[in-house]
Amino acid sequence: MPGPGKHRRPKQRPIARKLAFAGTGGAALALPLISATTAGAAVTQPAAAPAAKTVTLPAVKPAVEKAAVPLTYSVTVGDTLSKIAVEHAVNGGWQALYEANRSTIGANPSVIRPGLKLSLGAAAKAAAAKATTAAKPAASYANNLDGWIRQSLDIMAKHGIPGSYNGILRNVMRESSGNPLAINNWDSNAAAGIPSKGLLQVIDPTFRAYHVPGTALDSYDPVANITAACNYAAARYGSIDNVNGAY
Repeated sequence: MPGPGKHRRPKQRPIARKLAFAGTGGAALALPLISATTAGAAVTQPAAAPAAKTVTLPAVKPAVEKAAVPLTYSVTVGDTLSKIAVEHAVNGGWQALYEANRSTIGANPSVIRPGLKLSLGAAAKAAAAKATTAAKPAASYANNLDGWIRQSLDIMAKHGIPGSYNGILRNVMRESSGNPLAINNWDSNAAAGIPSKGLLQVIDPTFRAYHVPGTALDSYDPVANITAACNYAAARYGSIDNVNGAY
């Protein structure tokens, strides 16, 4: 018989491991290499890029157009060419406005009827350009009676108002003795509340009716007073030269 068997502890077979050594120098870190056939290979997915944000820009609003300058203007009671030119910023002033509407207004620019349709647009601009091209340097006038008469005569010539230096001087000396602030406070006009004023003693209603564009709207202004009075005298007597007494 075989001898009694000895209980033999079976040898455990060592688990085969393959070690990978990673490291530098003398120190090494042993990492077990696990076969891809025995464990799923870990795949590192790259981090997803953040989604691009969509930026919405505010809508661009169209530029607000400037209000167009009216092309025509209807004359109302109390209007003058100089007043209309200032209120509507007409290039070239009342002179350009008159040139653009001469056929409508007529020969006398100081007389415009309510209801007239005046051009303020392209025609006035063209007239202004023409006037600017032909403009001459402004003359200088002395601030005395001689200068006032000479300036008035130049303005009158532009508007076709007749009159001479001597005719104006003669009437000025009779009416006011050359005082531009003279006023009559004792005659019938004064009693009616409209005294005669200025160098040629003009009442306010007459001054407004015969005011010449381009001169002051003040009846005491010497140039405005002379020019309005001569315009009135031309309409009633043909010329200031024909006036030799109260008028």
